[in-house]
Amino acid sequence: MNTLDAVVPVYNEIEILPELHRRLTGVLEGLPLEWRVIYVNDGSVDGSTARLDAYADADPRVVIVHLARNFGQQAAIAAGLSQTDADAVILLDGDLQDPPEVIPELLETWKAGHDVVYAVKRKRKEALPKRALFSLFYLILGKLSSLEIPANAGNFSLMDRRVVDTINAMPEHNRYVSGLRAYVGGSQTGVEFEREARYAGQPRQSPLKLFRMAIDAFVSYSEVPLRLATVMGFVVSGMAFLVLLNVLWQKLVSGEAILGWASVMTSVLFIGGIQLIAIGMIGEYIGRIYTETKHRPNWIVDRSRNLDSEPTAARAGRATGVKEVAPPG
Repeated sequence: MNTLDAVVPVYNEIEILPELHRRLTGVLEGLPLEWRVIYVNDGSVDGSTARLDAYADADPRVVIVHLARNFGQQAAIAAGLSQTDADAVILLDGDLQDPPEVIPELLETWKAGHDVVYAVKRKRKEALPKRALFSLFYLILGKLSSLEIPANAGNFSLMDRRVVDTINAMPEHNRYVSGLRAYVGGSQTGVEFEREARYAGQPRQSPLKLFRMAIDAFVSYSEVPLRLATVMGFVVSGMAFLVLLNVLWQKLVSGEAILGWASVMTSVLFIGGIQLIAIGMIGEYIGRIYTETKHRPNWIVDRSRNLDSEPTAARAGRATGVKEVAPPG
């Protein structure tokens, strides 16, 4: 019999957890396989911790991984993936925008022979500016990335054991799950679904966090920004050379007055702006090199519930970077 693990990152979702748990376990109960739910508590401070522990007490198939603090959604997902040992693994967000009712369709598509089945958002129930920014993000990522990362396909997906093991073996710190998933390759296909509105509360991913994740995606899967800095350098140098020829022509041939302060300042500010953009692009790459060389763990586990005392062979190959910390007292 096949086994299935569902990994759900949770951060301050006390208003959503009861409905999420009811719907998710209800769907899994109807499947002809063994299953577990792995909730990764990413440093919640709103009562989610106690609620998750109660679910673990009531059902041994519910696994809770409590992180020592808030490490971010991508790190929480990685922590959850590191604890899976099932034949297939489902990823879904903890805000119920990824409907659990789509899981059976993902599972059937996986059984048809695909290594990865990602859920493609057919429609977003979000404000127009946010939808426009997401569309712009996928458009730019598609143009810049050397990988074919499906548009409108986020974390919500089903991955085969082989894919999960490969992702777990990748030690990089700045992680973008959709990109890692595409990098592994294999047989991948999409299943369309209608993304629901957030069930309750405010989004946990602030615009700043989403912007940082977008930068991670651009930088991690494309060298185009670095090449663009070089191209801009050649373009600006060429423009400066043409301006120099024009100044010499005016001075030596036409006898006209040389352009004054306004033109000089415009040129200086333009070139200065280009230089700052180029330095910023290079800095993004250097900053990530610095982060990777420190070899700090991506996450730290404070404690867990309903995990096996000894890891299985599948878990033994998980990514480095998990450090168990004993609970206080």
